[in-house]
Amino acid sequence: MKRTGAEAVHPGYGFLSENAEFAKAVHAARKTFIGPPIGAIKSMGDNIDSKKLAKEAGVNVIPGYIDVVKTAEDAADAAKEIGFPVMIKASAGGGGKGMRIAYNENEIKEGFRSASNEAMSSFADDRMLIEKYVQEPRHIEIQILADMKGNFVYLGERECTIQRRHQKVIEESPSIFVDKRMRRKMGLQAILLAKKVDYFSAGTVEFVVSGKDKNFYFLEMNTRLQVEHPVTELVTGIDLVEQMILIAAGQKIKFKQRNVKLNGWAIESNAQKNHIRVDTGVEEGSEISMFYDPMISKLCTYGSNRRNAIKNMREALNEFCVEGVSHNINFLSSVLCHQKFIRGNISTNFIGEEYPKGYSPLDSAHKEEKLLAAIACFVHRRFVERSSAISGQITRPDLSAYADWIIITGKKRYRAKVLDSINQDSGFVIKLNNQKFRIISDWQFGDKIFRTKYNGEKVSAKIQGNSDSTYSLFYNGAQLDVFVLSPNNARLQKLMPKERATDSSKSLLSPMPGLLVSIAVKPDQSVRAGEELAVIEAMKMENILRAEKDCTIKTIEAEAGKSVEVDQIILTMK
Repeated sequence: MKRTGAEAVHPGYGFLSENAEFAKAVHAARKTFIGPPIGAIKSMGDNIDSKKLAKEAGVNVIPGYIDVVKTAEDAADAAKEIGFPVMIKASAGGGGKGMRIAYNENEIKEGFRSASNEAMSSFADDRMLIEKYVQEPRHIEIQILADMKGNFVYLGERECTIQRRHQKVIEESPSIFVDKRMRRKMGLQAILLAKKVDYFSAGTVEFVVSGKDKNFYFLEMNTRLQVEHPVTELVTGIDLVEQMILIAAGQKIKFKQRNVKLNGWAIESNAQKNHIRVDTGVEEGSEISMFYDPMISKLCTYGSNRRNAIKNMREALNEFCVEGVSHNINFLSSVLCHQKFIRGNISTNFIGEEYPKGYSPLDSAHKEEKLLAAIACFVHRRFVERSSAISGQITRPDLSAYADWIIITGKKRYRAKVLDSINQDSGFVIKLNNQKFRIISDWQFGDKIFRTKYNGEKVSAKIQGNSDSTYSLFYNGAQLDVFVLSPNNARLQKLMPKERATDSSKSLLSPMPGLLVSIAVKPDQSVRAGEELAVIEAMKMENILRAEKDCTIKTIEAEAGKSVEVDQIILTMK
């Protein structure tokens, strides 16, 4: 601040944004902190204090033990009184860290230890609380604004129910589940809490909502800008960062509650272009260590209604290309195409229930398999044409001999034939078995995205491959590997020996880069299926690795307290 001459500091939405000591330091430097008062940050940053204040303010709170639980045994006793299932939660928590669900006494003891370790790592505070776990839960949050003159407004809700390990994956505004009456009740309760702590600036009051009876309960208050704030901006037309700056400058909110309207629908999947907004967080040269959340960028889409917003998000994800690092783009596409998500029939358990064995784009169903195979034929034909030209043949060689192929996708085979060229360079009519596809595209060599239209709808598929006849296409969350072979090569392909998969069943591999916190076993120790083998911490979250079957430990290949890379061997089994 002193070097740049800045008059004010906006802390973003990272850990510093809810750090009262950081806000104090800004004030001590006689600069303006663009955020709420220090007292509100402190009281709302503590889940125990905030729950007590919420109850005093008349806000619905989840039944539970509103005090610090000191030991795993105390946690088990409290859970018995509340009734399983329960939520173990870090008092200083946020962002899904330091949280575990327990359905029995064994799970609460193990979860208490893991959550408290995670809380200490994330917040330097391992105090824990216990509360009733709401079943079939939805996560709904209310965005508020308050100025220093005592004016409060709520800007509708955000649905943040699609989560993985309490980390939000997809957010949308408004919620398909919330009606006008419920929105007003939740908004007024959010303002009650904000008034209780003399709040000003932007803030978010989070609620857990029962999918059965629509009862809602206070979860926590985030005294900062949220990662998912753009969806609120898109449907309200209100720039939240601008409002925070104006409020910090002492200005009054210039609109009333009656002026707040929700227009259309917006979705965010964790450059303005029409209905698409991309907020990036990294650039060339940026260094992202294992201690930070793995967010590359935020992709937001807008539509006149939920159906259009989802359609726009699918198209945007199909055109979103990231290379060099692992990412969840294909998974996000898969969720956006899932019928339960489309119907709005979701809970915070959605990912665990619908993807119980994890997600692989190769395992996803292909509704447009033949279309993707036809696209692979288009690309292969272009490679054949270029190869013929490079080899010294005439500029437009007779390629009729290269118009018949066998297409192999998994266990399926199609006979393909290129029937006609369309406008010479723009496309082909391709026949797969008895179905014809008219593929027109401006695709060029080196393009990562293949764009065309099918049945009047825009189709954008990511494509990888070259003239060796092997192509991988990614569309709507699914991956299709396509082999384009001559009839003779297809016959020979049947004779090829199948590649044996590498047997990794006797090794425990690290599923991610991180810190190997502990190893719970020793060589020659017998282990039962489900028992803990090791704990890895990544992005300040603990991941317990368990034995998939009964076994005996052979060797320990990694050292607790040291960093491990993805797929690094931690231990082997006999």
